[in-house]
Parts: sequence; C-alpha cells; structure tokens
Amino acid sequence: MITLETLVPATGLFSYAWLMIVVPAVVAAVLLLFGSILDRIGHWLAVAAVLVSFTVAAILFVQLLGADPESRAVSVPLFEWITTGMWNVKAGLLVDQLSILFAMLITGVGALIHIYSVGYMAHDERRRRFFAYLNLFIAAMLILVLADNYLVLFVGWEGVGLASYLLIGFWQYKPSAAAAAKKAFVMNRVGDLGMTMAIMSMLALFGSSSFTDVNSGAAHLTPFWATTIGLLLLLGACGKSAQVPLQAWLLDAMEGPTPVSALIHAATMVTAGVYLVVRSHEIFGMSDAASTAVVVVGCVTLLAGAWIGTSKDDIKKVLAGSTMSQIGYMMLAAGLGPVGYAFAIFHLLTHGFFKANMFLGAGSVMHAMDDDVNMRHYGALAKVTRITFWTFAMGYLAIIGFPGLAGYFSKDHIIEAAFEVSTLAGVCALVGAGITAFYMTRLMLMTFFGEKRWRPGVHPHESPLVMTVPLIILAFFSVIAGALMNWWIQEWLEPAVGNHVHEVSLVPGPIGWATLAVVAAGVALSWWLFGTKPIPDVAPASANPFTVAGRNDLFGDAINDTLVVQPTLLAARGLVATDDKLIDAAANGVGTMFAGLSSQTRRLQTGQVRSYALTMTIGVLLVGAVLILTQLG
Repeated sequence: MITLETLVPATGLFSYAWLMIVVPAVVAAVLLLFGSILDRIGHWLAVAAVLVSFTVAAILFVQLLGADPESRAVSVPLFEWITTGMWNVKAGLLVDQLSILFAMLITGVGALIHIYSVGYMAHDERRRRFFAYLNLFIAAMLILVLADNYLVLFVGWEGVGLASYLLIGFWQYKPSAAAAAKKAFVMNRVGDLGMTMAIMSMLALFGSSSFTDVNSGAAHLTPFWATTIGLLLLLGACGKSAQVPLQAWLLDAMEGPTPVSALIHAATMVTAGVYLVVRSHEIFGMSDAASTAVVVVGCVTLLAGAWIGTSKDDIKKVLAGSTMSQIGYMMLAAGLGPVGYAFAIFHLLTHGFFKANMFLGAGSVMHAMDDDVNMRHYGALAKVTRITFWTFAMGYLAIIGFPGLAGYFSKDHIIEAAFEVSTLAGVCALVGAGITAFYMTRLMLMTFFGEKRWRPGVHPHESPLVMTVPLIILAFFSVIAGALMNWWIQEWLEPAVGNHVHEVSLVPGPIGWATLAVVAAGVALSWWLFGTKPIPDVAPASANPFTVAGRNDLFGDAINDTLVVQPTLLAARGLVATDDKLIDAAANGVGTMFAGLSSQTRRLQTGQVRSYALTMTIGVLLVGAVLILTQLG
C-alpha cells in the first residue's frame, strides 16, 4: 500500500516526469493552432512527441528497476491547484510500479499506432488534425495514470472522454460516425457521474482525494461508505471500460478510423476502468459487496462480449466484442482481491500488444480490400497479404491462449485465480475461453482461408512498410510478452497493489489442462462449421435466438431505449406540459388579470376636465361624510 511513509520525493530524472505529458500536449496544441503550414510534417511531429514520452517512461522504468523495492513510489509535486476552506489540493504525479507500466504501454503501443497511422491516413485531407487528436489522447491518458490523486486523475479521465469523442467522430460527415461519437460521449458521462460522486465522498470523508490519504483512511470507513464509494467507482469504470451495463457505445465506436480503434481498445481508454479499480484496491478491500459487484460485472461482460463476437461479420466489430470480453476478464481478476490484482494488470499489458496487433491488422486487411469490413467478402488473403496474415496469426494465437504465447500466461492465471475464489466465476471464465477460441478461429478462417469471395474490382495487396513494421513489432511482443513478464510481474506490483504472490510453474495444473481442452474444442467446432464448408456471401437468415441477439449487440440499444431513453423523454414531456399548463398558465393568468384591470381602469381616464372636477368633488364629499359620521359616532 502506498502511504506517506513509502513515498519518495522526486529527484534527478524523476523531476522531469511531467515531460511525458507536456510534450504530446504541446504538440497537439501546435498542430491545432498553426494550421496548414504544418500539413506536410505535422504527423511526424506527433510521432516524435510520443517517442519522446516513451523514452522518458523507459528511462524512469529502468531507474525504478535499479531502486530498492521500498523506494519505487516517487512523488512528483507540480503546483498548488485548489485552496479553499478546509481543502488544499495539490497537483502532482505518482511514478510507481503500477503507473510506470501503464506509461510504458500507452506510449510504446501508442507510438506504434502513430507510425502506422502515417500510412493509414496518408490520403486524408485532415491528417494533421487527426494526429493532434491522437497526441491529445495520449497526453490525457498519461495524466489519468500518473496522477497522484483522484481529482487530477479526473482531469485525465475527462480529457480521454473528449479525445475519444473527437476521434470516434473524426469523419463526422458520416451520420453514423457523428452519432457514434455522441453516443460514446453521453454514455461515458453516465459513468462520470459515479466518478464525481465518489470523489466528492472522499473529500467529505477524508478531507482529501490523494491516493495516500484515501488509502490510509479506507481502513476506517464504515461498510456503508466503503460499499457506496466502491460502487460509484465501479460505475465510472463501467463507462470508460465499456462494461455491462454501459457497454453499448463500444461497438459503434468502430466508426472512427481503425488506428483509433486500436488506441482506444488496446492501450488507453478501455483500460482506464481496470486501472481505477486496481488503484482503489484499499476501498474495494473494505467491501465484499463492492468487490463481488466487480466480479459479477466482469463475468457478465466477458460472456456478453464473446457472445457478440460469435455473430458479427464486420471484422472490427468482432474485435470490439473481443475487447469487451477481455476487459471483462481483467475486471473479474480485479474483483477477486489480492489473488487477482497482479493478474488483471498482467492481462491488460499482454492484451495491449495482441489486441493492437489485431486491430491494426484488421486495418491492413481493410486497406487491401478497399475499406470493406465484411468478412464474408474476404477469403484466401493469407497468400496475398503474407505479413498481415502472419502477424495477425500471432495475435490470434495469443488471445486464444496458445501455449507459450502472451495470453496463455495472463488469461490462464485469471481462470485459475477465479476458481480459487469462486467456482461459478471460474466456470464463466473457462466458458469464455472456449467461446473466444471459437469466434477468433471463425475470424481467421473467414478472412485468410477458404475460397476468394472478393467483390468485383477489388485487388488485395500488402500494406506499405510504415504500416507493416508496427505489425511485426506488435506480433513479436504478442509472442514473448507473457513469458517475459510471467516471472517478475507479481513481485513487481505487490508493493503498489497489495497482491498475493503465487508460485509460477511452466507445467499447467488441472485447471490449466482443462482450459487447453476447452480452447481446443472451441477451435475444432469453429473449423467444423466454417473451415469445412463454403462461406455464403450474405449472412443467412437465422431463427436462432442466440444468433439474432448476438447480431443485435444483445439488444443493448433497445434495452437502453426502453429503460432510459423513453422514460427520460416521457419525463421531459411531462415537465414541458407542467411548465406550459401550470407554471406558464399561472404566470400568464396573473398577467391577463392585470391587463384586464388596467383596461377597465383606463376608461376612467377620459381627458375631460369637467369629469375630473366632478370626480374630485364627489371624492371630497365622500371623505367629508365619512369624517362627519366618524365624529358623530
């Protein structure tokens, strides 16, 4: 646990940790403000900015490796931010075992996505603006993971929301892209409500939102407040990480350029919720109810995302469903408590490599197929796009958990930890592994194997080197990242997240063998259904309710419309009617009454002096009569 006693003041290179954030933020501003004069080199400036951030992160990571374990949480104060009444909020950064891994992932994978985008967006007239938004996204995500308190984290949290809105809707001339951006923005605001309420509760209870104060104060929370803050944080995490019930925006987000999908799904936005839960482990550790809720959300989402992945023909939406599912695994692990915290981050890191690899690979396939995303129009691409095929294949083997590859180590650890805590959670994770193998094998077969189903005029070709080199690097890490991290990541993260260190063995146990058997069954079933039979050009109509539900995103939009949108519209109409019929009617009635009185009173104003004299005489007589009668009485 990070406390004031374990924090080390920043010295030397750590004093410049803020450069990781400032460099891409400044370049984003320059690209947006200096206009067309930077059109020819702006994209390379953006690439250089992220590479600078990665270099700083790598240097600080090496510095932490060489430090004593108890000296690996470094506080980097920045400035006084809010001073009012009893609160004094300082803006600062926390460079520790958890945040530096995120910084490495965000800037490393982010840099590869930037380089890939140079080729992918080469012919877009607004390429400079696109790269400015990418840099803004990176800067915001770095603020989120490097913040030393929840208020500064929230600045990055909202920055990521803004950047995602701009990038998802980058091609806003398409109504579908504009709608997808608004949908992502609105649904994330629902999650942000939970975040703001959680932070306000922290300020009220602890007088501070810093991680050190919250960690030390969490032990004194009542069960009610621990559960309340935990559930509010979970609501925020569900919004950012597209977990049930706030998952509906994620598949529509595929309307953005493919590099955006890779950035959001692999290295940045959807991982923010997992980071939040793990960083808040002291709060969740005080509430079994909140931790159980995280496990339930994770289990439901990993199965829901996998279900969607089995039914889509759009290659990007299959991968989007896969992201939902894999983030569900991470949330499940984070909800398991100390036995799962390190494994949640382990899988987050390996997923960053193989999912970025596959999303960018999907973009390479689309580049070859004239931007067609329908896998039913693919087939036989393995021989035409060899680099794309082999790199994508490495990501495929990693995600299904092929022995020795990245996902084999990280996801299998989660399944074993789930069985250790809850048999039901373990079964859900195991079933999800089988479904993952099924739909990912389906994607590979429909895209790279079988007969050609290309549309007339389409001539598939390999992508340029600026796109394939990032694929090769990501494929390499999709293969080795799990083995590289498997031996040390638990010990590395233990001081930051308080996980229990498990013994690591190369020989799988009973659950490991069961997982391999289930994965093999999923691959075999998919091969039997899609590898031995012709793939029709048009998806056949299906009366199977599971297929219908999957094709319709499990009716997420319909459910939201029924439970949220329509009741909200009904309430709004009721308020409008109340305003019109009651409030406005009352206000207008008072006005009408005075207008009528003034109209009658106006008749007394005739303009004739004789009438006024008569009125005055009558008035004087009346007053005199009243006075006389009063005296007589």
